[in-house]
Amino acid sequence: MGEDSSLIPNCTGITPLEQALSSPYFQYYEHLRAQLCTYLSPASIEKIDHCFFVADFAHRDQKRASGEPYIIHPIAVATVIAQLHLDVDSIEAALLHDVVEDTQITALMLEKEFGTTVMELVQGVTKLDKLRFQDYQEAQMENFRKMILAMTKDIRVILVKLADRTHNMRTLGALRPDKRVRIAKETLEVFVPIANRLGITEIRTELEELCLASIYPMRYRVLKAAVTRARNNRKEVVSSIKTAIIDRLKESGIDAKVYGREKRLYSIYRKMVNKELKFSDIMDVYGFRIILKDVDTCYRVLGQMHNLFKPRPNGFKDYIAIPKLNGYQSLHTSLIGPHGIPIEIQIRTEFMDQMAARGIAAHWAYKENGSKYVSTTSQKNAQDWIKNLIDLQQSAGSSMEFVENVKTDLFPDSIFVFTPDGTIYNLPKGATPVDFAYALHTDIGHHCIGARVNHRAFPLSRSLHSGESIEIITSSTACPNAIWLSTVVTSRARSSIRQYLKGLRSKECQLIGRRLLQNALKPDRIESLTDDKIALILSNFKEKTIEDLYTDIAMGNILTVSVIKFLDPNSHRHHELPVKGTGGMPFTYAQCCMPIPGDEIIAHLAQGRGIVIHNINCKNLRSSEKGPGKTLDVFWNIQVTANMEFKTGLVVELENRQGILSEVSNAIDVAGARIESINSDIKDEKNFIMTLIITVRDTDHLDKVIEHIKTVPNVTNIYRRK
Repeated sequence: MGEDSSLIPNCTGITPLEQALSSPYFQYYEHLRAQLCTYLSPASIEKIDHCFFVADFAHRDQKRASGEPYIIHPIAVATVIAQLHLDVDSIEAALLHDVVEDTQITALMLEKEFGTTVMELVQGVTKLDKLRFQDYQEAQMENFRKMILAMTKDIRVILVKLADRTHNMRTLGALRPDKRVRIAKETLEVFVPIANRLGITEIRTELEELCLASIYPMRYRVLKAAVTRARNNRKEVVSSIKTAIIDRLKESGIDAKVYGREKRLYSIYRKMVNKELKFSDIMDVYGFRIILKDVDTCYRVLGQMHNLFKPRPNGFKDYIAIPKLNGYQSLHTSLIGPHGIPIEIQIRTEFMDQMAARGIAAHWAYKENGSKYVSTTSQKNAQDWIKNLIDLQQSAGSSMEFVENVKTDLFPDSIFVFTPDGTIYNLPKGATPVDFAYALHTDIGHHCIGARVNHRAFPLSRSLHSGESIEIITSSTACPNAIWLSTVVTSRARSSIRQYLKGLRSKECQLIGRRLLQNALKPDRIESLTDDKIALILSNFKEKTIEDLYTDIAMGNILTVSVIKFLDPNSHRHHELPVKGTGGMPFTYAQCCMPIPGDEIIAHLAQGRGIVIHNINCKNLRSSEKGPGKTLDVFWNIQVTANMEFKTGLVVELENRQGILSEVSNAIDVAGARIESINSDIKDEKNFIMTLIITVRDTDHLDKVIEHIKTVPNVTNIYRRK
């Protein structure tokens, strides 16, 4: 190895196992080695013994923040990789993942000692702390971009990175509280969504729980204690339901494994926060998982379960026929068990269960017969996503734009739609026909002029819904419209449109941007803007010239509504609208929080839906969706809203008795409100929950309605739906 050969000791004549045994930290490695021996060949174990020896030698003088020998960390990372049964190269990369950055061993030395694949994996995983950027946000964006791109070259890079982050999260206790919270939030925002997107449930659920413990330690301790108590109290009920399921399957001659499904702490916490449910409401639901040999038996068992227990309306989901975006497959059904107990059952094959736990990692699992891949939906979806990431990188103008596009893909509330010939496509919630056109092919998107949904004409800017059949109408003379950038939601569509617009001659781009701004300014003219106003606009949006401003408007980087809002903060021209500050642009009210006058509100520029008015405390608005260019400061126009009615939601918990529904309805009528819709659901044997959509004038009127409902006997709880 030339002048650096002394850095990796020459151990000619000594077996790899003897090398490993010479380490003072062999006892830490011994457990990993025993695990590897259960699925790797003796020749592979020898290679890993030598790799451990080199990693231990490289880190011999280093300590972790806790004071432990540093080698414990690479061993722990390799152990996580071994639990996924990954191949030899992955184990070696896990043991060596920090040597290039933290020791004197170079990438070239690794390549000579362990081969090109291991060297490239280590380089892909290596941290990027040595890079220098103008600010912290830019550094984070660039690090994230490089990590994603390393993943596109070899998916094992992200698997080792996830294992690295998992052990770091397990050992956060040695760090300062503020640093613990920062790392946990980064993990929750970046690594958890990636693990979810790749279908690796084992790692995702552990990271979520570790993040909750670091960010909200007190809540975590209280919740964990409550879950332990509830689990002990539920044992008898779980046992009796499980016995009933097993007995029914035996009667039908079906061989199956039945498990009581534990609820995850983080999942419980998110449901309590998002749905404003009490702990007892969540723990009242009993979950079970049935594991079978083949798909046909899954559907047979579904019929048996619906025969054994009463199914809930709309409580069935078939993720076998239509898998989730990350390849997850299972049948889910909600049932009403004995004494009105709510039951949730998941039915899947053994292979689906393994895929649910390991996702894409299962394709890299070591196999004795040498076959490395198994073609599944999970693998195809992951490969399609990675191919899409490469396309995004080529078309993105900056790290910020690239990360924005990737994060759109990482938070997909998916819908499924069909082509006329029945092919299924998964799209994010809010996707438009333009998104669908680009999902079919970039050329189809570029030449799209219209769409038919369920054989009827359909606007290109309107959101699609699950189950719809879409036909795209194209024209060879058509080209992308810059306005589409404000309605599409998929990163593929947005990047393709931007790429096309970048290819336009600069002059054409400027003309499009100028026309868009002029349409927003009406009835004023751009020529009426003074030089001072133009200078202020350019300064605020960090543009050098008015032509640059036009170009960015055409590219969708700046929304015209933001320019109008900057010019006219009070939006007096649009005083006749119930909400001030939207610049006269059309808007809708968010259905998640259903704001009404009296609520503090904010306008979110939602891709695919335009301006959406939310309650300022709406939990559906992540912090990343707030800020300049993404939200507008708005407020109610009291003179207009005084004569209007607004929809909002109420949740009423009731004891079941004859006539109570009509009494609640009468109380709402007496308070001067109207019921728009009503839904009820069984809570337990004696109680049920009623969800109402009612019309009120403002928050004072809503308070009056609530007071009237409270006077109805047997109403146990009432709160606003958020």
